[in-house]
Amino acid sequence: MTSITQTEQRPPRVLDDKMCFALYAASRAVTGLYRPLLDEIGITYPQFLVLLVLWEAPAEGVTVKELGAALHLDYGTMTPLLKRLEANGLLRRERRADDERTVQISLTDKGAALRERSDGIFATCGDAMALEPEEFARTLATLRRLTANVTAYADRRC
Repeated sequence: MTSITQTEQRPPRVLDDKMCFALYAASRAVTGLYRPLLDEIGITYPQFLVLLVLWEAPAEGVTVKELGAALHLDYGTMTPLLKRLEANGLLRRERRADDERTVQISLTDKGAALRERSDGIFATCGDAMALEPEEFARTLATLRRLTANVTAYADRRC
């Protein structure tokens, strides 16, 4: 007869029952779906997110601060990302004449042209998600609320 150790008596922790793992797995699945589609147009998923903001921005662009806020990214993460996009000719970084401390980000013609090439990406990803429109809207609203709640909680703790 063998004895049961303390660790054998504890119920196993099931990853699938953890919200953090479900969010992680869903994020990896979605970004994995985007990867080959974005490879076709020569950009990464984080670069795509930057372009999404800029495609909707006014012609003069947005500041680095505004872009970082929209993407929930800090300056340290934004700088190398923006430098790569600039090196690829997709955007311009320029100091504002009225405030040299502020860097304005705007699209180049090449960056603007990628918008048309990316149109099918959303349809493909939407099809892969296979959610009904109401389910998609509810899920999106829940994820936005979760992000806001966790961000506010973390801000209060800092």
